[in-house]
Amino acid sequence: METLLVSVNRLIRAAARATGNPTSAAVWRTLGILETEQPLRLGELAAASRVAQPTMTKLVAGMLVDGLVSRSVDPDDSRGQLIELTDTGRDRLRTWRATITETVGPVFADLGDDEWDVLHRAAAIVAARTPATTTTRTEIPA
Repeated sequence: METLLVSVNRLIRAAARATGNPTSAAVWRTLGILETEQPLRLGELAAASRVAQPTMTKLVAGMLVDGLVSRSVDPDDSRGQLIELTDTGRDRLRTWRATITETVGPVFADLGDDEWDVLHRAAAIVAARTPATTTTRTEIPA
């Protein structure tokens, strides 16, 4: 399992560098979290994205300027703010994922059908065992 995790992370980092896109991994990670878990308070979003709250405040400020997220008052606590993904943010995330996929494509271009079957099956297994939310579950199920 360790080899899988290390290899996937290495692949994603290499693909991200190859795109030349200057957007930080923390921004893409945060947008991905908001895609499935929104709205979130700033502290919840910081915890889910694994950054300190001051760091998330800066990230959100930049994403607000870029129109990737919106901010509203929490109806349950007027002192808090809720952060949501905008349509622009969703489109940029979709485009980023497509770019990463295209960048990684050549690495796997020479695989045969049997190898593709193995990768598709492995991806399905990982997806089935990965929680869709990060703020309500702190453990990956066994």
